[in-house]
Amino acid sequence: MQADTSNKRISNRKKGRRVLPGFGLSLGFTMLYVNLIVLIPISTLFFKSFSMTWDKFAGAITDPRVLASFRLSFGASLAAAFINLIFGLLVAWSLVRYHFPGKRIIDALVDLPFALPTAVAGITLTALCADNGWFGRYLQGLGIKAAFTPVGVVIALTFIGLPFVVRTVQPVLEDFDPDVEEAAASLGANRLYILARVILPAIRPAALTGFALAFARALGEYGSVVFISGNIPMHTEISPLLIVTKLEQYDYAGATAIAMTMLVVSFALLLTINLLQARMNRSV
Repeated sequence: MQADTSNKRISNRKKGRRVLPGFGLSLGFTMLYVNLIVLIPISTLFFKSFSMTWDKFAGAITDPRVLASFRLSFGASLAAAFINLIFGLLVAWSLVRYHFPGKRIIDALVDLPFALPTAVAGITLTALCADNGWFGRYLQGLGIKAAFTPVGVVIALTFIGLPFVVRTVQPVLEDFDPDVEEAAASLGANRLYILARVILPAIRPAALTGFALAFARALGEYGSVVFISGNIPMHTEISPLLIVTKLEQYDYAGATAIAMTMLVVSFALLLTINLLQARMNRSV
């Protein structure tokens, strides 16, 4: 009886232990760090916006120039995220499933947008996509003008967002057992069926995460876009640039209104993507 009682006490103590020692203290430091770095700056933005009247706030965000910047920023960010979703999956698949000369170099180049200063990326892309650039001269022959157009904005945002999709999907593909594909093929499934019903469901959560990260990164991008876009009001002017312009003009209320609108809309889009991802995980 005494041995059983002592064993129960030991098992209860083991169940009561946390995975991380000092969980309460760790959680306290985590909440403090998140409040200082994220919540307090965001709340300051909201408090600054609340100091404006509704008419002034509505007038600031419905200005035609501001609406044009919203359309470009959100539209180009979504387009770049979709492009990265497609080609990021292809890059991740090639890096995981195939062996070829220079594979390690290409794998390292995927992370180049993380390390490269955004201003350097913008200058380089502008030089390449200009009418007399290496790429721009061929695009010009096809009737496509890249530099100083919305197309150039999408190119820049695609460049800086590619690593997010590749690096979120790549570990999932590495853990995916190829024997599952061979089993499906042995049962008579064709390649399209295996891709749609076996592979894509396994990597779908990671792909959606990479898409959301690429979109969020593109939405706030500034340095690599200001050079290639040309910053033409009502045409190639992005919202982050307009915020900087209003700050330089000491229009703090207008800059705050634009920033809060971008924050709310982007948060709503990211929340929708997360809810969709959770729903897909439950259905699997």
